[in-house]
Amino acid sequence: MTEAYAVPVPKGYRVGEWEVREPIATGAFGSVYAGRRAGGGDGRPRVVALKFLPTGTSTPRRLSHLRELVEREVDVLRRLRQPRLIRMYETLTVDDPGRPELDGATVLVLEKAEGSLSALLTASPRPAAGPGLLAQICEGLAQLHRAGWVHGDLKPANVLLMADGSIRLADFNMAAELEGTHAYTPAFSTPDYTPPELLWSEIGERGRRIRPSADVWAFGVLAHLVLTGSLPLPGATPTVRRDAAAAYARGTDELRLSPALPDAWRDVVRACLTRTHEDRIDGEELLRRVRTAAGAGRPFRLPRPRPARRRPRRTVVASAAATAAVAVLGYGIAAWTGDTSDGGGRGAAGTAGADAASYGADELRTDRGVPPAYRLLIVETAHDCGRAGVTPALIAAMLKVESDFDPDLADPAKDEYGIARWTPKVLRWWMNEDGTPGETVPEPPFPPAESVPAMGRYLCWIAPRLESGLPDDRRVLLAAAYRTSYRKVNDAGGVPPKYRPYADRVAHYLQEYTPPGAS
Repeated sequence: MTEAYAVPVPKGYRVGEWEVREPIATGAFGSVYAGRRAGGGDGRPRVVALKFLPTGTSTPRRLSHLRELVEREVDVLRRLRQPRLIRMYETLTVDDPGRPELDGATVLVLEKAEGSLSALLTASPRPAAGPGLLAQICEGLAQLHRAGWVHGDLKPANVLLMADGSIRLADFNMAAELEGTHAYTPAFSTPDYTPPELLWSEIGERGRRIRPSADVWAFGVLAHLVLTGSLPLPGATPTVRRDAAAAYARGTDELRLSPALPDAWRDVVRACLTRTHEDRIDGEELLRRVRTAAGAGRPFRLPRPRPARRRPRRTVVASAAATAAVAVLGYGIAAWTGDTSDGGGRGAAGTAGADAASYGADELRTDRGVPPAYRLLIVETAHDCGRAGVTPALIAAMLKVESDFDPDLADPAKDEYGIARWTPKVLRWWMNEDGTPGETVPEPPFPPAESVPAMGRYLCWIAPRLESGLPDDRRVLLAAAYRTSYRKVNDAGGVPPKYRPYADRVAHYLQEYTPPGAS
């Protein structure tokens, strides 16, 4: 088990009657493992998912927040037993003073999924099974709303795919019970799935006020993504799309849905993505329309996704967005992967069927602390460049030195923000995948899905401009040029003295992160 998991648990560890098996996924605060029953059966599955949520090793403020999130999720799962919601079999508390990193942790014993919608969309954008899948998701939302709850964080990563082809809604730590027309949730959300009225809403003592209509908006975004392969609001980054949502809500811009959206779904999506919550479609009417659009009465079976045969090349924006958004928020799970009961197989969530903790292991070591939530993003960013020297190990080493992998880094004195320490005026020139500068100077915070690929594009641009024959590892020279400029590196005939400490730190982590035999 790598130390990069938020809650590292050794294989074979026992909690209750369950034995921990292979790691499945991790977020910043919680980790999920396959679990196998150690004793006899009692009607529950032999193989489950064990979600470990730490409660004993945090600061008081973080500890209080973690407890609130754990209580929200447990409350929903205990009180609601619906066919479209992930099922929780029991909750356990680790009692192991000999392991302070685990002692006191809450463990949720859950149904084990085969994959997630985010992984399916990464491997197969616009899946043929999309309409039927959306009908099941909408059923899950209707079940939650009828019971008086709001999900609060509907997105592809929180839609799980089961072995029988059905779906489950999961990750309820942002869920809240309605008090009349409103509920109150923590002030966290994924911007692309957040309705305009909540993007800048006031936060009271109890959190942010939310209505079921927020889930309806998120469903409209998700439906557009599943059916067209794109998000409904324009923009190459979450920040730009957030601004587009504000312009749409103010009435200064129109909603322009993709021409690829099937006619049967166009009115459905428009009814979800209204400017105000008052005009948004009711959940029950939405379910009726979705069933009609999906083909009422037709049987549906979601095919089990298959691992890709080769590593995809141009998937940084689509695939990284889901994992990085989760990493920024820090409360969900970065990716789900399948597992066989004997630990010998791999499932289909995650690009090329690899789990977050081992993706790109031949190019980036798995035992040196690179957070699993960023591995796919780092590896694919390097692959998208394809130039000598721009390697996953270099990008990981630079992120370690720049921010210690902190997505929320803010250094106003230097005007640098995020995991790659971008200055907004500089990031503008590297933020778009097509190489064009952004129309406006972006405003922090900068999510990893935006700033890490931008780092790769900048390094890729620098590489051919560095003179050949300079002393030092060329990767270290690239890092120094990123910190200053390629001209200053060329003029100095190597790493300028001012940047030698920075370069030495990058060189140290390059050695740490590069697997034996890799360059």
